[in-house]
Amino acid sequence: MSREPVRRPEIVVDLGAIRRNVGRLRDLVAPDGSDVMVVVKADGYGHGMLESAQAARRAGAPWLGVATLDESVRLREAGDTGRILSWLTVPGDDWAAAIDRDVDVTAYTLAELEEIRAVVTDTPARLQLKIDTGLSRGGSTAEQWPDLVAAARAGEAEGVWLVTGIWSHFACSDEPDHPANDAQEQAFRHALAAAERAGLRPEVRHLANSAGALLRPSSRFDLVRCGIASYGLDPAPGLSPDLGLEPAMTVTAPLVLTKQLEAGAGVSYGHTWTTPSRTRVGLVPLGYGDGVPRHAGNVAEVWVDGKRRPIRGRICMDQFVIDLGDDAAGGAARGDEVVLFGSGAVGEPTADDWARACGTIHYEIVTRMGGRLLRRHVGGDAA
Repeated sequence: MSREPVRRPEIVVDLGAIRRNVGRLRDLVAPDGSDVMVVVKADGYGHGMLESAQAARRAGAPWLGVATLDESVRLREAGDTGRILSWLTVPGDDWAAAIDRDVDVTAYTLAELEEIRAVVTDTPARLQLKIDTGLSRGGSTAEQWPDLVAAARAGEAEGVWLVTGIWSHFACSDEPDHPANDAQEQAFRHALAAAERAGLRPEVRHLANSAGALLRPSSRFDLVRCGIASYGLDPAPGLSPDLGLEPAMTVTAPLVLTKQLEAGAGVSYGHTWTTPSRTRVGLVPLGYGDGVPRHAGNVAEVWVDGKRRPIRGRICMDQFVIDLGDDAAGGAARGDEVVLFGSGAVGEPTADDWARACGTIHYEIVTRMGGRLLRRHVGGDAA
């Protein structure tokens, strides 16, 4: 019986899953009076920024979050008219491009406030302030915070901007018992009190990322920023409540070759794996040039012909080899679909499985997939 060859290597993104995930997250935080900002930075964590944004809006998400000003401009140019927050700039960035498109921008320092002031024309900027509560990354220090909120309030009184939000970011929210979580939430509350004393009345206060939203109700405030959970991946595997989140990304490729190797054959560069006996192997046309982690060699598995199959040898730039065992000729064949990772519904590996195999996090696994891979979106028309 002839086999129907599968499509070329591709990323398949289920937009219906993103919509349903966002809906579940909104339902979770609604009793606390909170809502969801869906984070679509880094091309929607590899899922496609514009398509993911549209799915989030269809699920009712009132806010989108991005890192760079360029990302926010892309969303506006694609027709998004809702609230967008951007939070990471570099010296010389075009603040006006985002501010003139009604994007909420973030300031960490007095210097950034002056850069914003310099480009505001007739319409006040929408401004949010970030306080570093212990991640030691972006955000104002506690020492500089009183001066920052005072200057922000002065600019608001002058009509230069409207302070729409105050926020921070957890360092250890996927470890709910870590003492940093209590310390950061307390520091955030102190920062909010200082801002209030300065006369600021922000529209939204937000601290929780995906893990914080799921595991720490006290941190939900007015808004939670959900990135990885929106795409159906558990931000704290084994600890999060079961919300029925659905992984939205599946990565597939056709099997392009099978061959029989004799015992003692070295496989791929460096011969890091050698066949212990007569073994049938298959060739998958994806590699680190497409975002497949090179260190997945000899540790990760794929799904083909109804079974999990281990990767053997090193991942190459364009291809890798899988072990088909001692399957007879009627087993996996050229043209069969290989699933690198997907939802796990039928037993195929998940992004989480790949992350554990590679000693990383599923954020990295899904975000890095790309290169020459085609990306196809499905489920875009479903309610």
